[in-house]
Amino acid sequence: MINKPYRHLVQYYETDQMGIVHHSNYIRWFEEARSYMLEANGFGYKKMEECGIISPVLSVQAQYKSMTHYYDTVLIEVNIIKYNGIKITIEYTVKDEKTGEIRCTGESQHCFLDSNGHPISIKRELPELNQMFIEMTDNK
Repeated sequence: MINKPYRHLVQYYETDQMGIVHHSNYIRWFEEARSYMLEANGFGYKKMEECGIISPVLSVQAQYKSMTHYYDTVLIEVNIIKYNGIKITIEYTVKDEKTGEIRCTGESQHCFLDSNGHPISIKRELPELNQMFIEMTDNK
């Protein structure tokens, strides 16, 4: 499994008047990093949706540790910390690329639905994706 951090260069529009990243952007970065991780492992959201599966966010939270500024580069580590075939919990760690200082940590929880919005089990519906998640989960 590929577990390379997602790299993001902070853009001007992501900052406030003081040149500090607005807190809402970290949630967007979590999504970018999650999408990157899935795609890098061969089963991104596009492929999931082509198979008739969607994965809405059930909850998301973030803890802000230190400020990120315009033109900083951050690395976002993504780890699956819980997975049972029906729900998945993903952990994020945002670090400054140069210093390694943690800027933000967080988690998101998702479920899996068919195209009609009904809950499904990935174990039954997509064994290939199920196996990928199992291999990527920290608490196997």
